[in-house]
Amino acid sequence: MPKMIFHYPLPLNPNATAASGIRPLRMIDAFKEIGYHVTIIDGYGADRKDKIASLKQQILSGVKFDFLYSESSTQPTLLTEKNHLPKYPLLDFAFMNFCKIHNIKIGLFYRDIYWLFPEYGKDLSFIKKYLAKLFYKYDLIKYNSLVDSIYLPSIHMSKYIHTIPVSKFKTLPPGHNIYNSLPEINNQKDTINLLYIGGLGSHYQMHKLFKALKNFKQINFTLCTRKKEWENIKDEYKLLNNINIVHKSGKELNELYQKTDIAILFVKPQEYREFAAPVKLFEYIGQEKPIIASKGTLAGEFVEKNDIGWNIDYTEVALKTLLTQLINNKDLILMKKKNIKAIKANHTWKARARKVQEDLIS
Repeated sequence: MPKMIFHYPLPLNPNATAASGIRPLRMIDAFKEIGYHVTIIDGYGADRKDKIASLKQQILSGVKFDFLYSESSTQPTLLTEKNHLPKYPLLDFAFMNFCKIHNIKIGLFYRDIYWLFPEYGKDLSFIKKYLAKLFYKYDLIKYNSLVDSIYLPSIHMSKYIHTIPVSKFKTLPPGHNIYNSLPEINNQKDTINLLYIGGLGSHYQMHKLFKALKNFKQINFTLCTRKKEWENIKDEYKLLNNINIVHKSGKELNELYQKTDIAILFVKPQEYREFAAPVKLFEYIGQEKPIIASKGTLAGEFVEKNDIGWNIDYTEVALKTLLTQLINNKDLILMKKKNIKAIKANHTWKARARKVQEDLIS
């Protein structure tokens, strides 16, 4: 069985609910599913140090690994300790250098660049914010010198990273893990059910959707988000009889998807959304749900390119026009669903793992 190394500078959490915690687990499972024995380097510094020491001995004794794949943290690598102090400044990058010396190719998924935007660090002191940014920049310096392929959620993100050649970047967005085609549900009802699952707040604004729905008694909308997030912003939204707020997760979501005709990524466009690849976009694809997305977002661009939904302006008028069309012709929904089935296999977590494999051992 071929071997590979999986590196993550924090403890893996099997009960993770945030995308940043779920993604590493999905990638590990995917590497296993395509046939790899996965040696995992994770944990806080002391744990990673022990695991790295053991792994170095294996490599020195002749054990062969096809490649090293790393998932970055949302924090700078050197600040991932519980107290956010750089207690192990040489640990991770020294290990990558060791692998490089021993001809083990390295791929790394670089999660996001929120730290480059003005909104970053509003709750931090000037000194903490300044130091954090220095450590983020240090990460990029080390990635440039050590990593063979740097994976981004989308290639658009590379235009913000000026210290690394564009040729080193590749895309590796999230995936889904529903590998089979789902059975068709013969839906003869008069209503259309919309569903949004995910966060709410400054980066996920849906005010236009709420306002538009007051004109459509035939359309029901379920918004599934964390209770705390809804409590924080609920005064901004006016609830209607056809809007249902729920707080579910895990297997509970299956029931929501079964009742859904169309999934929603109709959020206010912002610069950050131009390159952010929402996990839910690919979960919607796995569930074979056509998507309404907003122009000016990566999700909208993807939806339009693959003809798996509708990419419309973030205005009430545009949404009302579309919803009216769908009420009058539900076959439009079925046409988009067929297109999703055609691309579904290309966007599984296994497909993401195979891409890494092809890039790093070719």
